[in-house]
Amino acid sequence: MRIAILSRSRKIYSTRRLMEAARERGHEVEVVDTLRCYMNIASHRPTIHYRGHQLDAFDAVIPRIGASITFYGTAVLRQFEMMGTFPLNESVAVTRSRDKLRSLQLLARKGIGMPVTGFCRAAADIGDVIEMVGGAPLVVKLLEGTQGIGVVLCETRKAAESVLEAFMGLNVSIMVQEYIKEAGGADIRCFVVGEKVVAAIKRQAKPGEFRSNLHRGGTASLIKITPEERSTAVRAARIMGLNVAGVDLLRSNHGPLVMEVNSSPGLEGIETATGKDVAGMIVGFMEKNARKNKTRTRGRG
Repeated sequence: MRIAILSRSRKIYSTRRLMEAARERGHEVEVVDTLRCYMNIASHRPTIHYRGHQLDAFDAVIPRIGASITFYGTAVLRQFEMMGTFPLNESVAVTRSRDKLRSLQLLARKGIGMPVTGFCRAAADIGDVIEMVGGAPLVVKLLEGTQGIGVVLCETRKAAESVLEAFMGLNVSIMVQEYIKEAGGADIRCFVVGEKVVAAIKRQAKPGEFRSNLHRGGTASLIKITPEERSTAVRAARIMGLNVAGVDLLRSNHGPLVMEVNSSPGLEGIETATGKDVAGMIVGFMEKNARKNKTRTRGRG
């Protein structure tokens, strides 16, 4: 196959591993800088141009679109879909997963367990929202935050009110969630490929920190997940419409709770901790499923 990897740099671990795995299996791979793509939109024959020339047809495209370029990145991915290229994850699913509020609403509608979550816009409603999630301690999250940035643990009601008022004064969208104390600063990253959890790790926050993100100094270790956790992760990815996803779970006293579904999960932490060739599994999925025009939306969604 001819495979395009949408990524800002071939030096990024995940991009490099996907490129290596695909070439080891005999595929032709080109890393395409997402922001250097430009498109002919109003045309009966959609095209993508890159660094001064028109891109030839690809059989499949792997989107590695960073959160900061979601809008432009998904526009480029839609153009690939309109050209009939098979996307590892579809543009609609990527957009859906990047909208934290929308994704939680979709998961809740299907009965997926999640921390109690509140959302408000007016400062006058802060008190009610704090009560809604069970009071302090609680977690405040920026909707646009990634890698643990914009996530604050508020130990007291007064602290929660101050943080919420400050965020609202900046005119940003925030969520308020109950704090799952029994999780002990740890979460589980389940890596889903084609409706199967192919690898799972426990991410533990460093001492004095409650955010378990590896970018924030958390550590990763191999973990055995329960059938319920496995089923929850697969269902969450399916609801988002993602073929490949990193589903983050918390272990609570009332079962696994989904925190987030990531459409571009990193490979370094999970491959290092588990020793599994996750990149090869992703390429193997594409070998079995990549067909021209085989998307749900064909870029129309």
